[in-house]
Amino acid sequence: MTDTTETGMGPEATSGASQEAAQGGIKEKLVRTKERWAGEGRLLTGMTSTPDRDRLPPGQRLVTDWPVLDLGIQPAVAEAAARLDIDGLVENPLSLSWAELMALPQEERRNDIHCVTQWSRYDNDWRGISITALLAQARPRREAAFVTMESHDGYTTNLPLADLDRPENLLATHWEGKPLTRQHGGPLRLVVPHLYFWKSPKWIRRISLIAQDRPGFWEVRGYHDRGDPWLEQRYSA
Repeated sequence: MTDTTETGMGPEATSGASQEAAQGGIKEKLVRTKERWAGEGRLLTGMTSTPDRDRLPPGQRLVTDWPVLDLGIQPAVAEAAARLDIDGLVENPLSLSWAELMALPQEERRNDIHCVTQWSRYDNDWRGISITALLAQARPRREAAFVTMESHDGYTTNLPLADLDRPENLLATHWEGKPLTRQHGGPLRLVVPHLYFWKSPKWIRRISLIAQDRPGFWEVRGYHDRGDPWLEQRYSA
């Protein structure tokens, strides 16, 4: 899912930022607007629920398309350049090329996705690589409690390790039977369906395990540190 809150240039730009800038520029006005919305608590309903009780989280509306909104940058990541590093507080750091990723067992998931800008889409069929299997291979150290994730456009976001290491989560390469398109994060994106979708970074290239939490791009701009849709954790305030 790509949404204005689910992609963007992070605080630490990657070395490829100049190349990606040629494909578009950050919409600074949009970023400022979203920061203001966070400060104002815009879109909040004040209601909470649970996925067992309500399939649709509070304040969400159901859509049948897959909206494409971004910050003006959609990096073109060739499969030859796509790779995933898992490093930090792990016993066995991984640096996997696209060919190595594709040689791993492929799994399928069906889940709903929920965007912080109030839309949800049911029954998305994904194919990709189990993140729990990769974490098991990397062997997190005892002190690892959080992860920070970085994409090819420099976007960053964070998660508790427990929220990443769940069986429904997937490093997706396909959606609805077809390879992920560039605008939806192809060739590789994370899918963490139990949280708002800005926590599922597109064009992902690195996952670092850390001991202390490190907020990412939207989290330092007023968005909630965890982002549970049923608790309506849109903003930190």
